[in-house]
Amino acid sequence: MTHALLEVKNLVTSFRTSGGTVQAVKDVSFHVHKGETLCIVGESGCGKSITSLSVMRLLPSNGEIESGEILLDNEPLQQLSADQMRKLRGNRMSMIFQEPMTALNPVLTIGYQLREPLMLHKGVSKKDASQQGIELLRQVGIPNPEKRLNQYPHELSGGMRQRVMIAMSLACNPSLLIADEPTTALDVTIQAQILDLINDLKKDFDMGVMMITHDMGVVAEVADRVMVMYAGKKIEEGPVEEIFENPQHPYTRGLLNSVPNVDDPDFELEPIPGNMPGLDEQITGCRFHPRCPFATDKCRAEVPPEITVSDGHFASCWYAEKKGVELDEHSRDLAAKT
Repeated sequence: MTHALLEVKNLVTSFRTSGGTVQAVKDVSFHVHKGETLCIVGESGCGKSITSLSVMRLLPSNGEIESGEILLDNEPLQQLSADQMRKLRGNRMSMIFQEPMTALNPVLTIGYQLREPLMLHKGVSKKDASQQGIELLRQVGIPNPEKRLNQYPHELSGGMRQRVMIAMSLACNPSLLIADEPTTALDVTIQAQILDLINDLKKDFDMGVMMITHDMGVVAEVADRVMVMYAGKKIEEGPVEEIFENPQHPYTRGLLNSVPNVDDPDFELEPIPGNMPGLDEQITGCRFHPRCPFATDKCRAEVPPEITVSDGHFASCWYAEKKGVELDEHSRDLAAKT
C-alpha cells in the first residue's frame, strides 16, 4: 500500500496550567489513507478534539505539541512556519468545526466567507469565486444558493450552517477533511443527510476523512476504521467491522453497550461506571482500571502494551487476546450497518 495521506507518530500534546503542565494527548499514533474515513471515538475529555487541533496546528496559546511527528503526504507539518500553515489550512487540509455558529463569522455574509479561501488559495477573481461559491452551495444541497450568498449565518438553520461549513471546507478540494462532531445538535434527519453528504463527497473527491465523534451510531454509519481514545491515549484501533463484532478492550465494549436501542422496549442501557480521570490525575497501570469490571492486580500495577489482535486490529489491554468480549444482539445490529 502507498504511504498514508496523514500519518501521526507518537503525538504528545500538553497544556500549561496554573497547576503545572498537563498532557492531553499521550503518545498517540494513527494514519489516514485517501478515500477512507477514520473515526476517533471516546467520551468528552478523552483527547479527540485536541488531537484534531494538533494536526491542524490550531491549539490555544497555552497548548503545544511536546513531541511526535505529523506528516501530510510525507511532509512534516511541525517544520512549517505559521505562514506556511495558513496557506495549507483550507487548501490541502480543511476542518469542519463542531459548532458552525461560532466557526462562521456572524458579521460577514456567507458569500464573503465562501469567496475568501478561493481568492486566497486559488487566486481567482471575486466574480469567479462567487460563481464557484454558488456551485459549492448547490453541491452540498442548499436551495436558492444565489440568495444565500448575501445572507448572514444567523439567517440560516443549524443544518444549513453546517452545510455552509462543509462547502467552505471543500472549496479548494482538500485531500484531508477533519470533521469534529459535525452533526452535534442537529436533529436525526439532518444528521443523516450530513453524514451521507460527507460520505458521498469523500468518494467523489477521493479524500481522506478524519471524523471526531462520541456517537457509535455515527461510527457504524460512516467509518472504515475506528480509533478509540481514553484519557488521552489510544486504547484500541481496527477496521470498523472488527471493532463492533470483536471489541477487545472493556472500554470499547462499554461504549457499544451504551448505545440506546429504541426498537427493544425491554432494552436497558449499560453505562460505564465512574468518571474519566482528570488530565493531571496520576493513575498507575492501565488508566481505565478504576472503571474496569475485569481489572486485576496486574492492570493496576503495569501499563498494558499494544497487542496485535489481528491484521490492523490493536488493543492496549493485558487480556485483549483472551477476553473475546461477547456482544449483545443490539451491538451486533449496529455492526451489521457497516
